[in-house]
Amino acid sequence: MDATPPRAAQQQGDELAFARKALEAEARAVELAAQRLDDDFLHAVDLLERTVRRKGVIVVSGMGKSGLIGQKIAATLASLGAPAQSVHPAEAAHGDLGRIRPEDALLALSHSGETPEVVALAQTLAQDGLTVVAITARRDSALGRCAEATLEVGEVAEACPLSLAPTSSTTAALALGDALALTLSRRLGFTADDFAKRHPGGLLGETLRPVVEALRFVVGRNLPVVDERLSVGEALAQADSAGRRPGALIAVDSEGRLSGVFTDGDLRRLVLRDPQALAR
Repeated sequence: MDATPPRAAQQQGDELAFARKALEAEARAVELAAQRLDDDFLHAVDLLERTVRRKGVIVVSGMGKSGLIGQKIAATLASLGAPAQSVHPAEAAHGDLGRIRPEDALLALSHSGETPEVVALAQTLAQDGLTVVAITARRDSALGRCAEATLEVGEVAEACPLSLAPTSSTTAALALGDALALTLSRRLGFTADDFAKRHPGGLLGETLRPVVEALRFVVGRNLPVVDERLSVGEALAQADSAGRRPGALIAVDSEGRLSGVFTDGDLRRLVLRDPQALAR
């Protein structure tokens, strides 16, 4: 069977140029969002800081692609010291409002600012006195009007050539969410040690894990420490009482300073050379 013919060089070049334009369009959307940052952004940080400090949770909500972006923002907030959860706006109207408490705040996402389910959720919670922060294209949208602080994405050109699939707009919303989470984390005094406690898994967790926690044997815990004046037999008996067999023991002098390490290999060589050595 003939292999699929390779694409012409011109077609490959066209596709690479198309992909670069998509990335450039999304980069422009993020740059536009950065340029639009103003006092409302700082007000949003103030509001969410107040929520966290009074033991509230940041509830993130959006429909469709905005909902997926919201889930990532909620995860980022939570990993950076700001308790957060994602609530589907349609499910909220069917009982999940019960998951939201008076001390919580809503971070609502809708690029148009007119998504009925998101606007209805924001209006309901605002009427109940909850803090509402919006990420949307325009402050004068229905969502923007019911929010205490609005982060404007702006009217960005989607990377999609049909101008239909949310691409640039969702990238900008995600970047705004990251900027919000990072600024809030800085305000809260979040540290690398705090992050490690929330992220023990994966390569990040291993990188942040203290060396002592990575050690299988720790001196004084499960690695026996014996007085150098003990006989070999006495030292082995004391080491055996520790339970686990680390394969070595640490010998210290009368002041607790390290004087040597005695391993299983040392023991074998000693007994082979002098079977009576255990008694001395």
